[in-house]
Amino acid sequence: MSGIDRRHFLGTVAAAGAGIAAVAGHSRTAVGQTEANRARVVRFRRGDSVDDSDRVNGAVVKEMVDRSVARLTGREDATEAWRSLFGPADVVTVKLNCLFGPGACTHREVTEAVVVGLLAAGVSADKITVWDRATGDLIKCGYELNDGPGVKYTATDWDAANTQSGSFNGPLATVLSNPEVTAVVNVPVLKTHSISGMTLAHKNHYGSFKNPGEHHGNNCDPYLTDLNALPGIKDRTRLIIADALRPVGEGGPSAQPQHTWTYGAVLAAADPVAIDSVGVEILDEWRAGRNMPPIRPKARFLETSAQAGLGVADLSQIELIDL
Repeated sequence: MSGIDRRHFLGTVAAAGAGIAAVAGHSRTAVGQTEANRARVVRFRRGDSVDDSDRVNGAVVKEMVDRSVARLTGREDATEAWRSLFGPADVVTVKLNCLFGPGACTHREVTEAVVVGLLAAGVSADKITVWDRATGDLIKCGYELNDGPGVKYTATDWDAANTQSGSFNGPLATVLSNPEVTAVVNVPVLKTHSISGMTLAHKNHYGSFKNPGEHHGNNCDPYLTDLNALPGIKDRTRLIIADALRPVGEGGPSAQPQHTWTYGAVLAAADPVAIDSVGVEILDEWRAGRNMPPIRPKARFLETSAQAGLGVADLSQIELIDL
């Protein structure tokens, strides 16, 4: 993958992984939550993260991701922050959003920052899988496939049997149903969606099962809630790093250059409901400035997920920290 070769991966592991104790007992209630039980979302915006030609500055994005994780976890040092979340005993999957290609996918620079953070925490390169639903989607977004030694960049296979829970019924990605996997990092992209209103943390997992087309009725509600409540997602998700560098404000989830703007932000959270609620506000603020109707009425899944105990939808109960 551009910017990080296998030797860099292995060298980072050797430097950062020795002697780090295994990290255990993570939960969303402990990570990214204030003493008053308010959900915490960190937003870091930098004007120099994207230049006038829409090129992303990888070094700046790396600093943004590291500082956001540090603030989310209450650590002063970025490496210690990553170590508070992950450790050498972990097997980690990193879920991207690549279906709609350049202009609507997870930027490689954001992914690289996450992978380097995992390596700094002592996670072995061979225990990190960066993935999405199809090899063609990864390739068109500029990712180089790797099924050999080191960090894997690959598409998923699907379970032979369906998982059924509430309204959800479909074959899960084997990378999520694999009992050896201990942690998930969700790396979505901030976009509008014609059916669910928006796509970010919740909707990114529509790439985590085989038959998403059967789960779009009623603005994807309660399908999104029931999907994200599955143990393979809910109990393993330790970190969400949202790519809000170039959101799609209208016509998403596919690329819409005329409705894409440079926001220059990454968001960090452990609560998928809270980060999606903040994402809706970002999109609706942009839309209000262009006399477009708000998308929040369509995003009814947020309240359903809050009622199901997946997180906090009420903005007054979300501590939004701007860096």
